[in-house]
Amino acid sequence: MTVSTHVAAKTERLLNLVIALLATRMPLTKARIRAAVPQYQQTASLEAFDRMFERDKDELRELGIPLETQVVDVLFDDELGYRIDKREYALPEISFAPDEVAALALAARAWQQASLAGPAAAAMRKLRSAGVELDDTSLVGIEPIVRTTEEAFEPLRRAVVDRCAVTFGYRKAGGTSAVRRLQPWGLAQWHGRWYVSGLDLDREGPRVFRLSRIDTAVTRKGRPRAYDVPPDHDPGAMVASTQEARPATATALLRVRAGAGNLLRRRARTAVDRPEQPGWSVLTVDHDDVDRLADEVAGYGPDVVALEPLELRDAVVRRLTGARDRHDDRGATP
Repeated sequence: MTVSTHVAAKTERLLNLVIALLATRMPLTKARIRAAVPQYQQTASLEAFDRMFERDKDELRELGIPLETQVVDVLFDDELGYRIDKREYALPEISFAPDEVAALALAARAWQQASLAGPAAAAMRKLRSAGVELDDTSLVGIEPIVRTTEEAFEPLRRAVVDRCAVTFGYRKAGGTSAVRRLQPWGLAQWHGRWYVSGLDLDREGPRVFRLSRIDTAVTRKGRPRAYDVPPDHDPGAMVASTQEARPATATALLRVRAGAGNLLRRRARTAVDRPEQPGWSVLTVDHDDVDRLADEVAGYGPDVVALEPLELRDAVVRRLTGARDRHDDRGATP
């Protein structure tokens, strides 16, 4: 069993235990708890169950869950039972500021692909039923930047492992694209962006390429184990040494539909509602990375339109076009 699988199984077992102890009005004996929690039923022996249950009890108490031990029958005070007092376990009535709601929704989204996806979704439904207004569409800009969503990441990772040369189309900062041939040495992240380092075969020297600017498929050329990586190569140090100081803040104009893009509205230097475009606002937003802002704008779909600069418009169009093409390639209806 892998570490992640073990953690998922333990999490599910603890959740089932909490549910069982919350659902009962009377204390549950260990025998009834073993019958109620599927993972306990699967233990090899009563001794194994006792050890697991004792560990789980300690963990629940460390988490602050009010697990009570009570006598099941006053006539037989040697038989103990367990329960969780709902009054102690339940949260008091609380309210959330907009930033706190955004943080809660972001946490739930972070668990969507993890073992707590179900409980996280249930928690958000409870917040909605309690009247808390959630703004899921405004979370695009505050999701963690550490990502590997670039399509080039996986083929380049395999090429690094196999020491196999590759070719790809690479778009410079100015917008022009050209085919590059590279012997990839390593992958590293810098300021939330992934880079590949290696030997540029056309320029016959070490180079660094940002993955988000690779605009074609990565194609392997030649056989594996065709070259050796310099023994002193440090991908992170090489990327850092080639990066200039963070660019000065630039300005972008965005047209945002009413009720959407709340995070963009918060960051906007100005926001203007134009009578000729009812239901839309034009925002002036400062940024220091066109690609990162393009990721954010594209994430809002049709609710945010990039107006200026042209480089930002083109970057957003490339992302939306790529998403459409991938959607069509999977056999979906356009």
